[in-house]
Amino acid sequence: MSSPISADTILIKGNGILFVETTDRMDPPSLVLCAIESAARVYPDRPVAFFMKGLEDITTEEDEKRARQQFPTLSSFSNVYLFPLRMDQLFQNTPLKPWFDKVNPEEETYWTHGSSNACRYALMWKYGGICMDADVISLRPIPQDHFLAAQDFKLTSSSVYGLSSYHYIAWQFMENFVKNYNGTVQGHQGPGVFTRVMKNLYGMPIFNSTDDVKCENISYFHPQRFHPIPYDLWEKYFEVWKNLPTFNNSYALHLWNYMNKNDISMVPGSKHCWNTSSKDTALPSMDIS
Repeated sequence: MSSPISADTILIKGNGILFVETTDRMDPPSLVLCAIESAARVYPDRPVAFFMKGLEDITTEEDEKRARQQFPTLSSFSNVYLFPLRMDQLFQNTPLKPWFDKVNPEEETYWTHGSSNACRYALMWKYGGICMDADVISLRPIPQDHFLAAQDFKLTSSSVYGLSSYHYIAWQFMENFVKNYNGTVQGHQGPGVFTRVMKNLYGMPIFNSTDDVKCENISYFHPQRFHPIPYDLWEKYFEVWKNLPTFNNSYALHLWNYMNKNDISMVPGSKHCWNTSSKDTALPSMDIS
C-alpha cells in the first residue's frame, strides 16, 4: 500500500494556500469551511492545505480517505488537503520552539489566537505560499506572491500575507513574536508582530491613493484589498444591502469573526440575522507596542 500524500510533497512548490485550526474541534463552523472552499475555487491550480490539531495522524491512504469524508463540502475539491497539526514538530529549528516548551496554554487568555499566529509563521517559514485566517473569503486571485497588507493606515494585517519559504521576514515574525510575547492582549501576536516588523524594516508606508505601495521586493497592499469594511464596522457584513457591493478593489474579505462574540448568523435570502444583541459587544484592544 502506497503512503498518503504529505505536506512536504504537496507544498514543495511554495504556492500553497495555508489554513490552520489550533483547537481540537473537528466540526469547524460554516465560516471556516466557506473560507477554505472559496480559496479552493479561486485558486484551482494551487493546493489548499488545512492543518488541524484534532486530526489523527495520517499514515495510510485509508486514513487520508477517512479524514476527507469528515468534510463532505470540501471532499469534492481535488486541490484541498487535510494535514495533522503537530506544534512541537512544526516549531522545531525555529525561534518558536523554546517559547512553546515553556508556555502553559491553560494560563493563556488568547491561546487560540496566539498559537494560530505562531503556527502560521512557522508554516510560512517552512513552506511559503499564502497564509489566510479562517474568516477570510477569497474573491479573486491575489496577483503577487510576496506581499503584506495594511489593516488600516496604522496597522499591518496578519490575516492574509504571502512569502516564499525561508523568507527573512517570516523569520523576523517568529523572533518578534517571542521577544515581545504578551498573551493577555488581543492582536499583540498578530497585527502587533506585523506592524512592529514592518516599522522596523520599512517604516509605515503612506498611501496617497488606493494604489498599493512597494517596499523593496514586497508589495504592501492598501486596506481595500482585504479590509474594505474595517473591524469596528464588522456588522455591515450582516446587514441587508439594497445594492450588493462588488468589492472590485478587493482580493478577499476579512469578516472579523473574533468580533462576532454572540455568533450572529444569516441565512442567504432570509433578510434576517440572529443574536443582534452583539451590537453591545465592546471592541477589543489592539495594543501593538
